[in-house]
Amino acid sequence: MALGLSMALVAGLSGPTLAAPTLSAQSIIVNPVQTTVDVKVWTDRDTSGTGTPSYAPGDKIRLYASVSQDAYVYLFNVDPNGQVDLILPNRYQGGANFLKANAVKVFPAAGDPFTFDIAAPYGLNKVLALASKTELNLSQIATFKSGQNSFADVNVKGQQGLAQALSIVVTPVPQNTWDSATAFYGVVARRAAVPALPAQPGNPWGNARKWQVVVGVPSDLRALHDSYAARLKAEGYVQTKLKIKTNEIQSGYRRGDDEAELKVERKNKGVEIKLERD
Repeated sequence: MALGLSMALVAGLSGPTLAAPTLSAQSIIVNPVQTTVDVKVWTDRDTSGTGTPSYAPGDKIRLYASVSQDAYVYLFNVDPNGQVDLILPNRYQGGANFLKANAVKVFPAAGDPFTFDIAAPYGLNKVLALASKTELNLSQIATFKSGQNSFADVNVKGQQGLAQALSIVVTPVPQNTWDSATAFYGVVARRAAVPALPAQPGNPWGNARKWQVVVGVPSDLRALHDSYAARLKAEGYVQTKLKIKTNEIQSGYRRGDDEAELKVERKNKGVEIKLERD
């Protein structure tokens, strides 16, 4: 992982009418009846399963799932562009998807020959866990390459397509024997590191009245500005003004009769920091 028409489910003419699975924009697919299986899914950065933790490209992610009764668990990831990946089951080591009651499945587990590395697109990802007391037939959704260890090729596109396909898959099983849960995580751009300043008590400008430097990384301007402003405040200056623009931050300071002005400005080759005191 680098990472329509709604279906009505109806029994035979002589049988009772079944409630159709709910296709949900938030949770993808939900069982509308009370179920005997309780499935949970979460990420390694949010054990509650209710938050939306952030990951940057290159980060590694682990997924967890548990069930209240013995069940087959199917994990899907849907990215912001609608790409669907079947995570579990798979044909790698540890890729079996039958879980015992109250056991926790971590994926990938220690010893698995792969990792899940976060990659673009940026935005919200959804991890759907679908648990069933009986094995489900996903042949119309995903296929495995013959004779190879691999993840399956998924034949459906988009969250709506997955939800509709799964609503058909769960039709043959007793309604109270399957459950679903959804966990969320965001893929965000990695923030550039703010260059470290010399340790106290020294300041990079020493006793100079005019001082400037160009930083060669396009850092977060506010974080960069605040790191230098903290040095002025440590010298006893009090901030008197602050102007924030898209590519420039200016601030003023006073210490008794002394005044200082700090300017942090994005340039073509980096970020320029200037300090003037009088």
